[in-house]
Amino acid sequence: MKKLLPVICLLFAASESGAQLLINGAWKQIDNQSVAETVCIIEDNYFMQTNYDKSTKRFNGTMGGACVLNGDGRLKVTIEFNTMDQGEIGNNYDVNYKMENGNLVIDVEGHTSTWQRIDDGSGPLAGNWRITEREQNGEMTAMRPGPRKTLKILSGTRFQWAAINPETKEFFGTGGGTYTFNNGKYTETIEFFSRDSSRVGMSLSFDGQVEGTKWHHSGKSSKGDRISEIWTRQTP
Repeated sequence: MKKLLPVICLLFAASESGAQLLINGAWKQIDNQSVAETVCIIEDNYFMQTNYDKSTKRFNGTMGGACVLNGDGRLKVTIEFNTMDQGEIGNNYDVNYKMENGNLVIDVEGHTSTWQRIDDGSGPLAGNWRITEREQNGEMTAMRPGPRKTLKILSGTRFQWAAINPETKEFFGTGGGTYTFNNGKYTETIEFFSRDSSRVGMSLSFDGQVEGTKWHHSGKSSKGDRISEIWTRQTP
């Protein structure tokens, strides 16, 4: 369980009336003594969290999965990927939490971690998205549904994608950082990349349009390859 302490910031809070309010957005751990930073994004009952060092372009590890509120007021977390401990994949955990001085305090079996809000998760792209179509030979082709999937989670200012297979416990890669989305132009700045650290610091711009639950995304990848994709929002 200690490996989960810097990871489980799956965010629900209770109002004074007792009503349950989901807190989406991006959070940064503030009681971490390491030079590396730990950032978590939560949207649509899903989270992704990564530890990395921008100054050295070092990617240290990531994990993510589903999060729901139990009837007893605690958080139920189901791990779908974990590069630090593959054995955690598929495990479920109940997590206690509280808000204190505007920060989120997570308590796992008496061990606590404190998180500061980066943004409140508002914006047209905020959500958990899965790639469902990709252009091939000049035509958009639907991707066959299956256990292997590529997800991209966005808060109001931050993004992370991850290619995973929860059934086989395989992890294929991840990247993330900050983004802007203005006037149909999506621009992301990479802060970590598990496959190639030389891409950290790059800014990439794409044409983007949201139509209902579909996000049309086109431009050039970090390799310079032309891409045209459709991502579908994964509703809770």
